[in-house]
Amino acid sequence: MPKIDMKVPSPGESISEVQIATWLVKDGDYVTTGQTIAEVDSDKATLELPAEASGTITLKAAAGDTVAVGEVVCIIDTDAAAPANAAPVAAPKAEAAPAVEKPAAKPAAASAPTEPSPYPAGHPSPAAAKMMSENGIQSAQISGSGPSGRITKGDVIAAMAKGFDTNAVPQWGGSRDIRSEKMTMLRKKVAERLVSVKNTTAMLTTFNEVNMKPIMDLRAKYKDVFKEKHQVGLGFMSFFTKAVCEALHQFPAVNARIEGNEIVFHDYCDIGVAVSTPKGLMVPVMRNAEMLTLAQIEKNIGDLAKKARDGKITVDDMQGGTFTITNGGVFGSMLSTPIINPPQSAILGMHNIVERPVAENGQVVIRPIMYVALSYDHRIIDGRESVSFLVKVKDMLEHPERLLFGGKTAEEVLLGL
Repeated sequence: MPKIDMKVPSPGESISEVQIATWLVKDGDYVTTGQTIAEVDSDKATLELPAEASGTITLKAAAGDTVAVGEVVCIIDTDAAAPANAAPVAAPKAEAAPAVEKPAAKPAAASAPTEPSPYPAGHPSPAAAKMMSENGIQSAQISGSGPSGRITKGDVIAAMAKGFDTNAVPQWGGSRDIRSEKMTMLRKKVAERLVSVKNTTAMLTTFNEVNMKPIMDLRAKYKDVFKEKHQVGLGFMSFFTKAVCEALHQFPAVNARIEGNEIVFHDYCDIGVAVSTPKGLMVPVMRNAEMLTLAQIEKNIGDLAKKARDGKITVDDMQGGTFTITNGGVFGSMLSTPIINPPQSAILGMHNIVERPVAENGQVVIRPIMYVALSYDHRIIDGRESVSFLVKVKDMLEHPERLLFGGKTAEEVLLGL
């Protein structure tokens, strides 16, 4: 076939349309089979679109366009001859004999432009984008050294080491300019879901406070040994996840959902962890979290968060979920009312840890306190269950040893209480 119509593949069930986030090639460019030619946003994840054949590409949709699954977005003319600078793509196999000599490096360099590299100038790689987001750096502050001016992680590190010229980025200057940008599929879907939750659930929030000193003391004592043994840091999320799983076991309605006229209970804990990414909030899911150790939970959270921030998260990674944990404390939040992630019935919000005066045994002492919030659907969860659930989570975090015995002390287990 001289020409191939490239259609939008289905990212997953129930997804009928996607948005062209970025074209990584220009109209008329020569592309090679497997080369990533575009980034496509669905309402759940960002996907890469690889070329199905080698040839000259003709774009049929613009960046920002919303297209239906199965719609033709570009045409590849496979009869088109490869340009001279693309010839070395096939050459390395024939010229592999003189391998170890320096000239052998030239074909590799010449083939670089034909790999998935023709990003627009100033477009950061996923690793660079993550580092820039974490440090509040804008693309205008960095000169990209990658193919086609792409910003690499090394560029960001070098720029941070050198320091920035504060005049390099436009400052507030009394301008009356306005600008608008099209909402991404993800942002539109989040907006729809949040409005739906407010309109269709009887959402209430209950609050409590947790003395984090026992957890912090435990981390301080074992964090180095833990990291050396498991090759992962010991954070707060693993403790919260274990405590939540034990509490869900005791209060199954918090782990249930409404489906029509029925309540569907889950005998497992698929815990969603809210992650802030450059494209918006995503909630990847840890499957059967109740079966995982603290180290396994930390590794799972780290892997899922990295995939989400690097734009590698898949629809399967975010489907399902019986309960969600969100941590606004990393941004400095003191207290908030998290909104339920449908079709789930509850979500736990963590907040920042601040030293506050509290009363213990008749004495005023300073303790690191975290406020926690549980938002829940009152149609399925009663006040008694919601408050008792949060108290149970608090109790296990303030007595970490109870995480070993289903929320009970060793003495209670021994006495069969």
